Amino acid sequence: MALDPSFIGRSYPASPVYQVSRAKIREFAEAIGDDNPLYSDPAAAQAAGYSDVVTPPTFLTIINLAAINVVINDPELGLDYSRMVHGDQSFVYNRQVRAGDELRVIVHIEDIMHRASNDFINMRADIVDADDEIVVISYAQLVVRDAVKPEEAAV
Repeated sequence: MALDPSFIGRSYPASPVYQVSRAKIREFAEAIGDDNPLYSDPAAAQAAGYSDVVTPPTFLTIINLAAINVVINDPELGLDYSRMVHGDQSFVYNRQVRAGDELRVIVHIEDIMHRASNDFINMRADIVDADDEIVVISYAQLVVRDAVKPEEAAV
């Protein structure tokens, strides 16, 4: 089944609020083996100009993945999860994420294309704080291998 190109431009409702906590930041930093004191020591974070400990750059994968899964699991999109691989991921920070932030994710489908027997879906996730200010923008590309060409799916 081909991905439905009419989904280009679609936005999904905001995710539930995720409360960024010191404990979750510390657990994530430990899991990735990063002992930067900015992730675990409030005094070090304050000395660096932050109000509290901050997150490692990829921390937001925790909430971003859950929001993207809403898109992946949308039956009308036509994505075959068994043939899906992660193609690319990037984050653009407007400010550092810190303990105490309350974040939500709003996912937008920016593009769907078919190339070399694969479907590509490009998504943008706006990660916003309690004031609805964009804190981080995450870009992700997923690839569905051996996809049916859109014109063949319509037959």
